Amino acid sequence: MNCDLTVGKPSTTLWKYTLPMFISVVFQQFYNIADSAIAGKFAGESALAAIGASYPITMIFMAVATGSSVGVTVVISQYFGARRYGGLKTAAYTTMIFGTVLSLVLTAAALICSPMMLRAIQTPESIFADAEIYMNIYLGGFLFLYLYNVANGVFNAMGDSKTPLYLLILSSLGNVVLDYILVAIFRWGVAGAAWATFIMQGVACVLSVILLFRRLRRIETESAEKIRLFSFGMLGVILAIAVPSILQSSFVSVGNLFIQSLINSCGESVIAGFSAAFKLNTFAITSMTTIASGVSSFTAQNIGAGKFDRVKKGFSAGIMIALIITIPFTLCYTFIGQYPLSIFMEDTSAAAMATGKEFLIIAAPFYALVCIKLICDGVLRGARAMLLFMITTFSDLVLRVALSYILFPIFGETGIWYSWPIGWIIAAIISAVFYFSGIWKKKIQINTHVN
Repeated sequence: MNCDLTVGKPSTTLWKYTLPMFISVVFQQFYNIADSAIAGKFAGESALAAIGASYPITMIFMAVATGSSVGVTVVISQYFGARRYGGLKTAAYTTMIFGTVLSLVLTAAALICSPMMLRAIQTPESIFADAEIYMNIYLGGFLFLYLYNVANGVFNAMGDSKTPLYLLILSSLGNVVLDYILVAIFRWGVAGAAWATFIMQGVACVLSVILLFRRLRRIETESAEKIRLFSFGMLGVILAIAVPSILQSSFVSVGNLFIQSLINSCGESVIAGFSAAFKLNTFAITSMTTIASGVSSFTAQNIGAGKFDRVKKGFSAGIMIALIITIPFTLCYTFIGQYPLSIFMEDTSAAAMATGKEFLIIAAPFYALVCIKLICDGVLRGARAMLLFMITTFSDLVLRVALSYILFPIFGETGIWYSWPIGWIIAAIISAVFYFSGIWKKKIQINTHVN
């Protein structure tokens, strides 16, 4: 089931590789949306607001998991492309061991600090208790979330995007069923939604780790290749990619915390409306990000194999795929956004619906620029030009946060929504300049010698 991204027509190869990844995102976002939708329909607008208020905090921890996954994916992709399977196995084992320790430490910190974090973003007292319950249960399963993402990263690095898809379909459908049982039938409220996610993340984690170790055992290595269960040298190589990716995602989440603090001051209806619209926006952005991750793996494998000319072709194919996926989101959110928003809210939530529609109308027309930025970033990350990658991300983040605080006193929450497209425009320009200037190519010769 492993796929060699260094052979075949780049556009066809990338299509076949990224399609299962995109379907995975559809199912992942399906259960994320169902989580909020079931809570909003059966537990009320305050439950939806509570989940939305805690969401930026949970995303910080998600950033650690996804950032670590990115780190191991890029490194293992280069080993896989270079046919150095001993290093591949060492990288996988090292990440799993380190990740287990790290996730347990972060889980303890999250459970201790959750009230303080919620108060720091001015969570209204009317939804504070529910937000804390949801966050504590969700983050209590952080070990499952972390190992599951890392295992999927290893599968993707070896060109296998189908195994993560099957696991995600299983966990997504199971999550929706449990959501309905615990929230709609047992009336557990936000706790039911959180426990459904906790349980299915645990199931998906156990299955993914078992399948990963079976796959690694079947990969034959040269007798001269040394395999280690844990290597500090290898950990350093992985962290060189993972830490910037974690910081990138974490800082974005921290920036969202500052923005959420402003939104929380606007009342439950605005919080609920933004929460619903942000879930839909995340669906679109994550779909693009997944294609960019595919471009990263494609870039890393071909750099590892010394086939640098295929990287440019992979970039063009990535742009085409991302735009094809993005256009329907743009049209739907811009012109008929009330229909996907109605999944979350009852017809009586007029103020929340108005808030959600306004956000989508302002943000969605600029998704094409986000595509360009993310695919450029995908090449930068695959080439391990992490400084350039971080610059593009932080420029977007800093502008979004700063503009939110500048425009909010003048235009209210509408000013916050405008900070998104302005940040995207400038970050897309910067990222495109980095890619088309070729400055990232200076890193290639260094990065192909992974120790």
